[in-house]
Amino acid sequence: MPLLDAPDHVLSTLEGDGSRRWLHPKLSTGRWWKRRRIVGWVLIAIFVALPHLRIGGKPVVLLDIATRKFVLFGHTFLPTDTLLLALLMVGILVTIVLATALTGRVWCGWGCPQTVYMEFLFRPIDRLFQKTAGKGGKPKREVTGLLAVARYAVYLVLCMALAHTFLAYFVGTERLAQWIRSSPLEHPTAFLVMGATTALMLFDFLFFREQLCLIACPYGRFQSVMLDRQSMIVAYDEKRGEPRKKGRHLEGDGAGDCVDCHQCVVVCPTGIDIRNGLQMECINCTQCIDACDDVMDRVGKPRGLIRYSSQDALAGKPPKLLRVRTVLYPVLLAAIGIAFVAVLSTKYAFDARLLRGAGNPFHRSQNVGGQGAAIINTFRMRLTNRTDEKREYQLELLEPAGAQVDATGGDQLSLGPNETDLIPMSVKVPQTVFRGMGQAKGKIRVTDDIGNERLLDMRLLGPQ
Repeated sequence: MPLLDAPDHVLSTLEGDGSRRWLHPKLSTGRWWKRRRIVGWVLIAIFVALPHLRIGGKPVVLLDIATRKFVLFGHTFLPTDTLLLALLMVGILVTIVLATALTGRVWCGWGCPQTVYMEFLFRPIDRLFQKTAGKGGKPKREVTGLLAVARYAVYLVLCMALAHTFLAYFVGTERLAQWIRSSPLEHPTAFLVMGATTALMLFDFLFFREQLCLIACPYGRFQSVMLDRQSMIVAYDEKRGEPRKKGRHLEGDGAGDCVDCHQCVVVCPTGIDIRNGLQMECINCTQCIDACDDVMDRVGKPRGLIRYSSQDALAGKPPKLLRVRTVLYPVLLAAIGIAFVAVLSTKYAFDARLLRGAGNPFHRSQNVGGQGAAIINTFRMRLTNRTDEKREYQLELLEPAGAQVDATGGDQLSLGPNETDLIPMSVKVPQTVFRGMGQAKGKIRVTDDIGNERLLDMRLLGPQ
């Protein structure tokens, strides 16, 4: 016997005794579902095609963590672009918060890959094996034996395809194609990553399913701070629907429009009752809207008992487009966008940065050629070629007068595509430059073979 008898489901996917409650939602093919299906298929096509698309010869999206190179819409970001990447991530976060404040959890129901693949790829496969295709609901046959093997095989093939597509975002389609044609022994790490990704997808879509939204995903738990009473939600109009009464209602019987048919419950992919108000588990998939509209049509009542609305609208308050969230978030997003463009405009075809060498800050050289003693400062130049072609670079010391620069490899330096090198260099300065001050200013010019240049300031140290 359980220690505590729960009066209802602790979770929508958990029975009172702690056992798993498997959900088999019915399918309501109304107007909202048809729109979501089109959006879902388009998103699946974009997900599959995106790694193959090119802008200026570069992938549209490539997140090459191994080589620490990120390509977004034809622009290459390197690890030195910390500020750009930070601004990009913060901009994405603010965009999500703004979209949630305006449209609620529209991402969960319309754009999240978990929802898209679950509802428009894997559930249709389940319904095909369970003889409920196009309808959903409780299975009409048990999937065991060879049927179960066939179902697992279909899931395996689809998850492998999705895993390979997912991997293409991180290694590129060319390298992925090479790995597919070669033996796994030649790339064991990549093979293990692909295998682990396939296994995780199988676990998710075969077993975990809607529990990812209810238990693992933090988005629903954040909705209390991202939503306000004016945010758009899928809601049940309690004033119009209560009190509930089964069957067709008569004029003057005092009953609300809700006929208590439970169709909004049996179609819910997370197993909740939308009539209980705003809930964390609701992903705004609109299945309850389609189911309720169909019932309202049959009983001769107007549609919209369950609809897109807001808490204030249901309470009879006028909509407010201009409020703190809808003003602050766009201003913040605009500021982030301006900062991103400003930082991006300062990026050159190559990066050059001077770092002071380790050890003594300076040392004296011998009197050479009767020119007097010189002070030598050591530096390291971090030089990064941001282009996809080999480049030649030249160093030229502009200040102070009479100073000389000596870099490893000489004044002419060569870097391959997207290559970074840390180049030791020394700057020899006549001792008279310091004039007892202990420091002097210097300037060095770095030029590549197509005319781009960078001017770097340096602080030279010497005796006081």
